[in-house]
Amino acid sequence: MVYQPASGARDLLPLDVAQKHWIEDRLQQVFHGWGYHRIITSTLERMDTLMAGEAIQRQMVIQLQNGQDEELGLRPELTASIARAVVTRMAGVTYPKRLYYNANVFRRNWENKHNRQQEFYQAGVELLGVGGLLANVEVLLLVRNCLAALGLQDWHLILGEAGITTSLLDAFPVKIQPQVRSAIAHLDHIAIDNLPLSDELRHRAIIMMDLRGDSADVLQKVSSLDLNPQQQEMVHNLKSMVELLQSVGGVSLILDLSLIETIDYYTGIVFEIVTNNNSQARVLGRGGRYDRLLGLYHPQAEDIPGIGFVLNIEDLHQVLLYNQQLPQSTAASDWLVVPQTAEAQAAAFAYAQKLRDSTELVRVEMDLGGKDAATVKQYASDRGIAQIAWIKADGSVICEPLV
Repeated sequence: MVYQPASGARDLLPLDVAQKHWIEDRLQQVFHGWGYHRIITSTLERMDTLMAGEAIQRQMVIQLQNGQDEELGLRPELTASIARAVVTRMAGVTYPKRLYYNANVFRRNWENKHNRQQEFYQAGVELLGVGGLLANVEVLLLVRNCLAALGLQDWHLILGEAGITTSLLDAFPVKIQPQVRSAIAHLDHIAIDNLPLSDELRHRAIIMMDLRGDSADVLQKVSSLDLNPQQQEMVHNLKSMVELLQSVGGVSLILDLSLIETIDYYTGIVFEIVTNNNSQARVLGRGGRYDRLLGLYHPQAEDIPGIGFVLNIEDLHQVLLYNQQLPQSTAASDWLVVPQTAEAQAAAFAYAQKLRDSTELVRVEMDLGGKDAATVKQYASDRGIAQIAWIKADGSVICEPLV
């Protein structure tokens, strides 16, 4: 019998891990530079936490059950878990709170497609306890710095505003709002034509599908709609944010007010991070503002604003691999310590430890015996090891550089 990982799971071999860490280390440096601190939440959560007030579909969650018959699941994303942890475990925290994570998530393959991936690695941030223009711009500029740290240049943001889009949908009959929402999200003109809509509402739906492109053009189109004062304020706030981003620079932006995310807890800006790799568009991550999510878990149901984003490590890995920006080998050891006789073994272990205890990271391997000198040298050469330390019976050392 051939043993393989479970369907939808995979092993990461040493080179995979080295490349993954290369990405994660650079992202972590950026997160630290912006004052964010790492949080680690439970992989296993109660289902009511994971579903975030029905904002996350139950069918996404890989479900489990414990001895107490609690409904449990593996987290399909991190934001809900972090929201739960902050409001229940960090009472009295001073806001804003800047948090980042680097973790795996799990999503059930409910479509039953053979070997479809169900475990994913993500890195992202949550900026909690503050709303408004500056918080939104901070998060978007943090995205810019993350991709710059990875050396990615051919990328852009697709930016929407869930508050505006949702409020524009309120003009449609409640019973068919889900169909209108789905049609707009998928740019499905045929579905709009087949829905029982008045000419005015059909025209409105078509305009909503066309609210994508240059920021100035989109803002002008949405402003031409019959907007109430609250909608006008949201459009004004979006315009101010776009102008500030453009004045700072470094962010290529496509405004898309038809952008509707499948996770339904967003209340303000939403965005996708997209790159063109090998002539194919690839979504590297997404994010947005969620000002009512934390209130679901708060003991007093107090709403606390939040905004964040997630970067998909696998997608970043594929793009960087294609661009030949990742390490192509694992790190070689600096030393191979070889006891030449049985009497030299204790001295060899002691010398290896002395090398490891130096102020900088030194990779030291011990030769475990059974090879002649020529074979030892060939092994060291094949592995790219820089130096051999031959340990004699009296504890003396002969160092032989190989490169």
